[in-house]
Amino acid sequence: MAGVLWNLAAKRAPGSVRSVVAFRNAAQIPSLHSVPHVRTTPSRINHSLEAANERKALLARPGMLGIKRGMISWFTKTGMQYAATVLEIDSCEVIANKTVAKDGYLSVLLGQKDKIKNVTKHEIKICNEAGVTTKANYGEFRVRTDEGLIEPGVELTADYFAVGQLVDVKSTTKGKGFAGVMKRHGFKGLSATHGVSLAHRSAGSMGPTQDPGRVLPGKKMAGRMGGKSCVSQNLEVLHADGDNGILVIKGQVPGANGSFVKIADSKKLYGESMLRLKQKEST
Repeated sequence: MAGVLWNLAAKRAPGSVRSVVAFRNAAQIPSLHSVPHVRTTPSRINHSLEAANERKALLARPGMLGIKRGMISWFTKTGMQYAATVLEIDSCEVIANKTVAKDGYLSVLLGQKDKIKNVTKHEIKICNEAGVTTKANYGEFRVRTDEGLIEPGVELTADYFAVGQLVDVKSTTKGKGFAGVMKRHGFKGLSATHGVSLAHRSAGSMGPTQDPGRVLPGKKMAGRMGGKSCVSQNLEVLHADGDNGILVIKGQVPGANGSFVKIADSKKLYGESMLRLKQKEST
């Protein structure tokens, strides 16, 4: 019944209104500006793995694994004295490579220091595929392009780094246990006299009163100190002996003697993102 009424109203209406037609009890107005349906390609997701790989500053080649052995005094030919750290490079070999097609990014898996007992089945499998012995420590280094990948089974020696270049050394700092604010953050502490009783090394007032009525996140307080991953950047290579596996780095390196360290080219100096390289090529 409603469709019949719509048809009658359309016939009796002026020409400007006759464009309104009734179809299945629904009025449709055809327009000259109507566009047919077009399937568009989905927009790129900025937080995807592909986009993140292009934004990340990466190095052209992988780094190396080492062991911290202690600090020495290093004298140059001109008589300058520097505090230096000795790193041992012991059987650092390439275990496997990760590719974009299989893993979504490019990286090189390294292992160092031969270990025969107490190894997992997975370690035995990947080491047998590479043709090397099982290792005590493993580390992964991401690279920028396929040119940075190294064939599994290749051994990297200390002369992999050139004397005079800058490197980044990453390790776990010494654990200090639960420490107060004076040791952990360098607070000066409270007064020694004038009514201060048995609280000379405490933090004092936390600051907030009724508004906001709570201690804000990030407040420097007493707590566990050390035992965290730390990177010392832009350290100069003073000596590299590939035959004896000795690498001498200028300055201090995080971690205790005998700890496992990761050495790589300086990211601030040699690192570059694929997005930045594309912008340079376009300009």
